[in-house]
Order: sequence, then C-alpha cells, then structure tokens
Amino acid sequence: MSQRLALVVVLGTLMFPAIVTFGQQPPAGPGPQAPGPGGRGRGRGPQQPMSFFVSSVGMGRGGNLGGLAGADAHCQALAAAAGRGAATWRAYLSTQGPGAVHARDRIGTGPWYNARGQVIARSVAELHGDTLEQARIGNFIGIEHGLDERGQTVPYLIPDTEHDILTGSQLDGRAYPDTDVDRTCSNWTSDAAGTLPPGPPPDPFPAGAPSARVGHSDKGNVVPSWNSSHQTPGCSEANLRAIGGRGRLYCFAVN
Repeated sequence: MSQRLALVVVLGTLMFPAIVTFGQQPPAGPGPQAPGPGGRGRGRGPQQPMSFFVSSVGMGRGGNLGGLAGADAHCQALAAAAGRGAATWRAYLSTQGPGAVHARDRIGTGPWYNARGQVIARSVAELHGDTLEQARIGNFIGIEHGLDERGQTVPYLIPDTEHDILTGSQLDGRAYPDTDVDRTCSNWTSDAAGTLPPGPPPDPFPAGAPSARVGHSDKGNVVPSWNSSHQTPGCSEANLRAIGGRGRLYCFAVN
C-alpha cells in the first residue's frame, strides 16, 4: 500500500503544473473578420464614396438618350441628387461607325464602389475579366451589389424585372465593329419602334432593324453577362419595357 500511495503522490506532483498551465490559457482570439466595405478580405475601414451605380430611372425616351452627352448628363444629375455631384460621371456606352467609342475607355481607371461602399471592381481589366484569373474572379455587379444611386436593388423578378441595362457593347467593353446591325439605337439618338414579332429577339439579329445591345444587372440570374446579353426588339420605350428594361444605364465616376 505504501508503494502505491507514493506512486500516486509522485504522479499528482508531476501533473499539477500542467493542469494549472492549461487552466491559465488565454481565451481564443476572434476569428477572421469579414470583408469590409472598402475591399476584399480586409477588415472594415472608412466607407468609400460611391463611384458606380445603376441609374434608378431611364430617360423615358427609349434608346434616344441625346447621344453620349445626354446619357452622361443623366448620370451626372442622378449622382448630384444622391450627393455625389462633385465627381464627373460617365455612362457606360459604346457607339458604332467611324470614330466608334468604347464604353471601357470612357469610365476612368477605377476602383469603383457602390452606394454602400462595396467594391465593384478595382480596374478596367478586372471589370471586364481581361485575364483568365480576372475572368475567373469576375466583378461584383449582380443582384446584391449592382445597386442604384440610392442604394436600392434593381428589380429582377419576372414579370417586373428591369435588369436590362443599355450598353451597346461587346463582352470586353468595346464597340461592335460591324455597322449593318444596330447595337446602339443609332448611337443613342433613336427611339424608333421595332417591327419584330413578340418574343425573344432573334440571333443573329436582322440588319437594319432598330435595336440596342443590353446587359443584365443581375448577372448570373438568367444570363451571365452584365454588359452584353442580348438585343432589344426595337428602340422605343415600349420595346425596352417588353423584354425587361426601362432604359437604365451603368454610371461610373471617372475621378
């Protein structure tokens, strides 16, 4: 018995410091913080000012925006009403024909943030997925982040969707090189009604018919392209509304 008692005493003496040490371990620290408004994978910081939005309304004239200047003025006015009129705003639109303008070349260099300070893209290349890695990651234009200037979600549920956004652009943000098919409602000066039968616009689209190229602000919901999803059946306000649009624009701050 004395030998057993001695063994218990020795073991207790050896284990006591370990028990004390274990009991004095500090509590576990906080886990990784969620990405803050300022960027991907970083903690919260000061909210970035809005430099991107989907226009809350169109101009009410179908594809006749008064050209690029009229579209830019529309973006500028909406931004001013939201308290961001000090920045210079441009509509994300391409044109066709001689001297064609590429949408990607007129929106500055980024980065861009929505009305809640959430990052949309950090550069023109990231916005368009110019490299394989950038294309894999994608930009953040979609249902949750593609907000209007008031911070509201663009309606995306059928039959009340307004997700068609006028762009006149290819997937890479550049103008279409052909001029036989209208992709820009005559460079954003026409509200001519189309004569196509009801239903989805045909592909390929008939030459000479009034139309515009649109993207989907709810990227991934129906068609995965935010800037080049399909043609409109015409350029009138009724044509745009018939397939899920209201003549909305993507607006970017260039400074």
